[in-house]
Amino acid sequence: MKTLRLILGDQLNSNHSWFRAPDPDVIYTLMELRQETDYAEHHQQKVIAFFLAMRHFADALRAAGHRVDYRTLDDPRNTQSLTQNLTQLLTEYGIDRFEYLLPDEYRLDQQLAEFCASIPHPTGVQDTEHFYTTRDELARHYGAKKFIMEFFYRKLRQRHNVLMQPPGTPLTGQWNYDEANRQPLPKNLTIVPPKLFVRDVTELVQLLERQGVKTMGRLDPTHFIWPVTRAEFLEVLAFFNADCLARFGTYQDAMHPTEWSLFHARLSFGLNTKLISPREVINSAIAAWQADPERISYAQIEGFVRQILGWREYMRGVYWAKMPGFAGLNTFNHTAALPGWYWTGETRMNCLHVALSHSLDYAYAHHIHRLMITGNFALLLGVHPDAVDAWYLGVYIDAIEWVEITNVRGMSQFADGGVIGTKPYVSSASYINRMSPYCKSCFYKKDVKVGERACPFNSLYWDFYDRHRSRLESNPRVKMMYRLWDKMSPGEQSALLEQADRVKQQVESL
Repeated sequence: MKTLRLILGDQLNSNHSWFRAPDPDVIYTLMELRQETDYAEHHQQKVIAFFLAMRHFADALRAAGHRVDYRTLDDPRNTQSLTQNLTQLLTEYGIDRFEYLLPDEYRLDQQLAEFCASIPHPTGVQDTEHFYTTRDELARHYGAKKFIMEFFYRKLRQRHNVLMQPPGTPLTGQWNYDEANRQPLPKNLTIVPPKLFVRDVTELVQLLERQGVKTMGRLDPTHFIWPVTRAEFLEVLAFFNADCLARFGTYQDAMHPTEWSLFHARLSFGLNTKLISPREVINSAIAAWQADPERISYAQIEGFVRQILGWREYMRGVYWAKMPGFAGLNTFNHTAALPGWYWTGETRMNCLHVALSHSLDYAYAHHIHRLMITGNFALLLGVHPDAVDAWYLGVYIDAIEWVEITNVRGMSQFADGGVIGTKPYVSSASYINRMSPYCKSCFYKKDVKVGERACPFNSLYWDFYDRHRSRLESNPRVKMMYRLWDKMSPGEQSALLEQADRVKQQVESL
């Protein structure tokens, strides 16, 4: 029986049981598709990273003795449609059976299920053997109750014996060290430059141009820096353990104008394409901490484990529990457009200029730039979550819908009304000033609330709470904001709301 097996671009798991031994009757297929380049406007570096990772993975499969049919974007046989290509392959190779791995995006899950129902061939589907949890596990665990990440994280720690001691209690007796992981960068702290893998990708840039693929972001074709193979990501993991982990937790929320990666691992693209697994990343980091606990404090390793075992698995669980309805949630009924300078970085607001420039230059920004700068401003401005989702899905190299939409529409924009977060993550200039030096060299003044030089975050912050009072004032985590608002005089309130209106009207020229 001749079998065709599909490998999607985010399923590059060389340790999968499919690949234990070559079988001449099994043909693997990978495809570069306009279907995938065009469903969102992606950063040029993101498209190139996926194509490079897929091509290297296909070469590794061939070197291991597997049969591989790889269709490049300009392959004359390539119809640019996943299902049309599959239909073609079934006939071309005289296939008797079709198999695929569970997709991590709802749209592809539906497309492949419909395809299998439409063909006469026997079909099979297997798990990707990557995550700690199954797709439906979080929904089964909570049932109709509200999802709480912290409790899910604790359950997974116990089940997989991660940072635990008998009888099922956390090492040190404390589950979570988040309070220790919120420090700004001190002056003169040494920051090791990130580990880069420089390639010339001129041919791929020209391929995208010839094929008319519309992309966003910036790239020097002779200086593409991202790792794209399993071996390279293992090097990045070793670099993180040796040079970044000791300060990761403490400064994971800090921001810097020129240091775009700081102490972050930059493993998310490798994880989300499954070139490396969450289990080996966690085990490797724990081993580094155990080998040198004086250099790497427990708060650092717990903070790192929480991001991967807790937050990453939790977000995937929410995605599969709430899709497809989650993609349409807009609890605040926001309708504004995303400012045009999100695609250029050309704004006088220094924090947004830096965060956007990092995003456009590197197809990357760490989570606080995403949550508390670009996401915060979009939420305060009242941008439609569809527009915010589309930008985040396109601009970041690690953005695949299951992780992007939950973090953006849920955590960042609170468009889900509290499925993921317990409050909207908004701030005025005070938070930005505490966690970065951006305000010191900004055209706008962090302490000024009204006038030409007033920081736009300040008036938009109070305008947001005023507009959504009926929905938010009963939330125990934001009641203090309404007490502060109510202590202001009517004149102060009116001045702030009028300033916010001016900001919204002039947003393209900020």
